[in-house]
Amino acid sequence: MADNARHPESRYGNRPTMKDVAARAGVGLKTVSRVVNGEPGVTPDTERRVQEAIEALGFRRNDSARVLRKGRTASIGLVLEDLADPFYGPLSRAVEEVAREHGALLINGSSAEDADREQELVLAFCARRVDGLIVIPAGSDHRYLEPEIKAGVATVFVDRPAGRIDADVVLSDSFGGARAGVAHLIAHGHRRIGFIGDQPRIHTATERLRGYHAAMADAELPVDEAWVSLGSTSPERVREAAESMLAGPDGVTALFAGNNRVTVTAVRVLAGRERPVALVGFDDIELADLLGITVISQDAATLGRTAAELLFRRLDGADETPARLELPTVLIQRGSGELPPPARG
Repeated sequence: MADNARHPESRYGNRPTMKDVAARAGVGLKTVSRVVNGEPGVTPDTERRVQEAIEALGFRRNDSARVLRKGRTASIGLVLEDLADPFYGPLSRAVEEVAREHGALLINGSSAEDADREQELVLAFCARRVDGLIVIPAGSDHRYLEPEIKAGVATVFVDRPAGRIDADVVLSDSFGGARAGVAHLIAHGHRRIGFIGDQPRIHTATERLRGYHAAMADAELPVDEAWVSLGSTSPERVREAAESMLAGPDGVTALFAGNNRVTVTAVRVLAGRERPVALVGFDDIELADLLGITVISQDAATLGRTAAELLFRRLDGADETPARLELPTVLIQRGSGELPPPARG
């Protein structure tokens, strides 16, 4: 009662307002807002006075009212390829952490690499009025999202760019990573190098294939069409491709695996062979350090965090042209990529 008497502008029972805090601390409303929302621009002494006023009055930020004022639901949607894929675990966790930092709930789902399923999930999230979307695209035409984006749903694509619309995207350097991985095999004496990748309609698969061809061209090495295979990453298909490339006296002496699922099957194929075959995989895999697998590592957690931070900048009003952010990859040498080719004859 005493506090309300000192601050008659509080007209909502015993619930103090920002005006009450501002009056008690002797600062403006904007300063209180900055302190409450963790924004910069407040001196330590002023922040201390505001915090003391908050504590004395028992002020609590009304997030529900804040959401209503901004027209937001405090939720974002995340569409992944496959929640079971270990690559997406750290990415999803990073997005969730950023969402939590901004007081938002994360809703996610798997497209199973199906364009129709992706669209179904995205529009279902929009129907639930999510504030923003982070999408790892399965399809190649995202014009269906234009009305949602115009209506204010911030959208960031990850791992692959959007199709047929301009939108924010955060990528790993698939081309540069593959180029470095294949160049590493060439530097260790290999001249016949096989490439096994994902479906050719997938952006990352074609970029990694482009990196493979660039490394071979840099070294002025020919590429036999039998050394390249794109398609399903099912163990059966990858096994068949690897065994075909390795067959005969002129088979490849090294393999570059286009993603983590291909790498796992390649390790199994190579484990039973007498002739050593070098291997570099794109993406790190569980136990790769113990198995001695050389990889091109991309930071899935940083991808997720970068995309989520970009999304919330858009939600906070950043109105710039669509950004294309490309994060570097890292070659991690563990032994399999450093095996020399077998001596001939």
